[in-house]
Amino acid sequence: MASSLTDFSNSIFTPIKPTTTTPRLLLPHNFPPRNLAPCRAASINRRQLIVDTAAAIVLPPLLGVGLSPLPAKADDVPLSEWERVFLPIDPGVVLLDIAFVPDDPNQGFLLGTRQTILETKDGGSTWVPRSIASAEEEDFNYRFNSISFKGKEGWIIGKPAILLYTSDAGENWERIPLSSQLPGDMVYIKATGEKSAEMVTDEGAIYVTSNKGYNWRAAIQETVSATLNRTVSSGISGASYYTGTFSTVNRSPDGRYVAVSSRGNFYLTWEPGQAYWQPHNRAVARRIQSMGWRADGGLWLLVRGGGLYLSKGTGLTEDFEEVSVQSRGFGILDVGYRSQDEAWAAGGSGILLKTTNGGKTWIRDKAADNIAANLYSVKFINDNQGFVLGNDGVLLKYLG
Repeated sequence: MASSLTDFSNSIFTPIKPTTTTPRLLLPHNFPPRNLAPCRAASINRRQLIVDTAAAIVLPPLLGVGLSPLPAKADDVPLSEWERVFLPIDPGVVLLDIAFVPDDPNQGFLLGTRQTILETKDGGSTWVPRSIASAEEEDFNYRFNSISFKGKEGWIIGKPAILLYTSDAGENWERIPLSSQLPGDMVYIKATGEKSAEMVTDEGAIYVTSNKGYNWRAAIQETVSATLNRTVSSGISGASYYTGTFSTVNRSPDGRYVAVSSRGNFYLTWEPGQAYWQPHNRAVARRIQSMGWRADGGLWLLVRGGGLYLSKGTGLTEDFEEVSVQSRGFGILDVGYRSQDEAWAAGGSGILLKTTNGGKTWIRDKAADNIAANLYSVKFINDNQGFVLGNDGVLLKYLG
């Protein structure tokens, strides 16, 4: 692989006539009719809720084809400050990202593995499958990784390499051609303006477009592997074991990035204007699980095994201090800030933690303990709208 990153021009991104599609519902063949617990939720107790939830998970493989499922609906019995939303998808689907149209906070899209795209028009209480014909023309089972909106313009990326664009809030999606020379798999996209977006691959390539994705300009001059080869004598522990990909990457509201190496033995940062990723030694003994940005501009850091650390101050630093959390030994996988003071952390086996003082102390929300799933991502759209995404099609909606 070439060490330098070049701009994508028409010779690489060959324009094709965009395919415009109109929305249609695609109902899965094995989703059971939802005619049980929610209709009498007001009178059931917690034990019955657990029984009904287990039944909803077990029933799909036992039922035959040809059933007509209702749209996904939020469970009427609240789980503390969260409620579970049951989705019309296979139990094995892992939910990966969620976004809402800024001009209409009731309309949003939910992405996942197994070519999963769901749409809501009531703020996330109910969801229906969404089919995009241009994403079904080839014999691929896409993993849709990331979605972002700016005004009515939206972008979706996935693996194998696919890029979808909408200019009308998701009513129609067109497929934008991508180069086979793109370094790595696309893992993140951010809508930044009119026909403009910023895209990141798992090999550290960052590209920007201002013409609806038909041309891309490299924002950095070389891949992470090339940077590490050039700076291997700089004292970055574990750089020689780098496998060439990120395990996680997170963007701050002002455009800064923090990424964790696939082995978790060091991390990297990048700010707009920098020519290269900046590698950093991890400040803790255990390997890093994930990192991200706090509401005040500082960093949070999760280690494998359940540890949580916060950086000192609000700028980039390698100085972190550990915070006590009741993770019960399960790994914490993500942190999402609702406000400057309130944040939620989620992880394995239904772990859900809350802080109301910026992360200094955390309490466990035990109501989520009965959800048999790993919770991978915490997303707050605004102060009153948040979601937790997990495996096995688990989605939690913030009650406010």
